[in-house]
Amino acid sequence: MKLVIIDYGAGNIKSVKYALERIGVNAELTNDLVKIENADKVILPGVGEASSAMVELKKYKLNKLIPALKQPVLGICLGIQLMCEFTEEGNTDCMGIFPIKVKKFTTKLKVPQVGWNNISKLKTCLFNQVKENEYAYFVHSFYAPLSEYTIAQTTYDKEFSAALQKANFYACQFHPEKSSDAGQQILKNFVNL
Repeated sequence: MKLVIIDYGAGNIKSVKYALERIGVNAELTNDLVKIENADKVILPGVGEASSAMVELKKYKLNKLIPALKQPVLGICLGIQLMCEFTEEGNTDCMGIFPIKVKKFTTKLKVPQVGWNNISKLKTCLFNQVKENEYAYFVHSFYAPLSEYTIAQTTYDKEFSAALQKANFYACQFHPEKSSDAGQQILKNFVNL
């Protein structure tokens, strides 16, 4: 199986690669369109700011390629925002895979949210063998509201999507690569899709 992690200069790619190695999967870091298109599985990671990330995706023409992919694709953290149609972060138009507008937290709670949150109402095989109310690790200031595409949710001042799925596209607001055993199981489940 050929798994690629899209390398477009938006953080945390090495931690995703190391997490995959811990479960026995080698992944290639690349922004090569042909390699991405021919991969069996694709991960779109991300840490950083949405508007500058979209500039990088456009520079490599990844903003056109990613929505057209037919194999399983997993977005992580910033990746979930970039897969939505719009984010309030920099008032940025994104890739539009999920017809969702990402919002900024407006709360008296500390923003960004940094830390462990329960994930619940788990749906789809991405969460096979993951217990309801398991903890996952979040670092973010923006969130995807609940929608028909929500496959896991959590609460930080308000309920929001912890994960989304539409056809072959999956996305997690949390970091599975930093979410202990539950995160490792989610990565295994993605690899086994």
